[in-house]
Amino acid sequence: MRLVHVSCRPSGIFSVDIEGGLLKMEGRLQGNRAHYVLPLGEERVEMNALVGQRVRLSYGGFIRDVLTGELIKKSYGEGYSYRNFTSLARCDLCIVKPHLCHFERGTCREPQWGKDNCLVNHVVYLSETSSVKVGITREANIPGRWIDQGAFYALGLVGVRDRLTSGLIEQALAREYNDRTSWQQMLSLGGSPPPQDVHLKALGNRILEDYCDLMDDMEARELEGPVVTIHYPVVDLPPSLRSLSLEKTPRIEGTLLGIKGQYLLFPEGALNVRKHQGYQVRLESI
Repeated sequence: MRLVHVSCRPSGIFSVDIEGGLLKMEGRLQGNRAHYVLPLGEERVEMNALVGQRVRLSYGGFIRDVLTGELIKKSYGEGYSYRNFTSLARCDLCIVKPHLCHFERGTCREPQWGKDNCLVNHVVYLSETSSVKVGITREANIPGRWIDQGAFYALGLVGVRDRLTSGLIEQALAREYNDRTSWQQMLSLGGSPPPQDVHLKALGNRILEDYCDLMDDMEARELEGPVVTIHYPVVDLPPSLRSLSLEKTPRIEGTLLGIKGQYLLFPEGALNVRKHQGYQVRLESI
């Protein structure tokens, strides 16, 4: 998949014209700023250069399964056919409720996928998105997972041996700490981190102290990294943070106001790219 460096016209306006199937944006940190790349068909588009520019995103009416490429009438579980959604381990309930992982019982739908993705080191973390929350991710997903969530601040608490263990710790902590993000509130905060309402380092130390027996039982190792601060490429916010759907609005045209989490911000509202994986679209400068 080729990386497309968005070209600059003599006027100083960046230009792009690409068609293909959407996949979720890839986020990485450059210093303390989130940088986004959008996989689109066979290309990967550097999106930060388009923020503040007028673009058009047109949906052609076709959806392809993100795994097989087959044409499908409806997308399930962020880009899969119904057959794949009901048969793949990556679409199982334990993905959203990791404490229900059943690999050890020999009932994983895709044993090799489970070994590669669930039986690997995971991290339990704190982040500040719409509020302070607890979450988990594969160790290899940091800091991409935090960027996906639109977190301003994030701190790894403990590392564990697999997804099930991280899920059990998260389930215990969620009885006292939030484990959800309000996407509207997250977006409404813009792109620049506000002062921390709660100092994550102090909160993390308190959690480790209060739950030391649980951490010992789970053989969790304490992480010693700093609090990570993340700025997002947002120049303005939509007048209304309504959710955009490509079925209802097959052509979204206007200034790209910003990018945060997995959302593209337009004057009309916010488009969740991850929700539209597999949709065949055209992205062009106007």
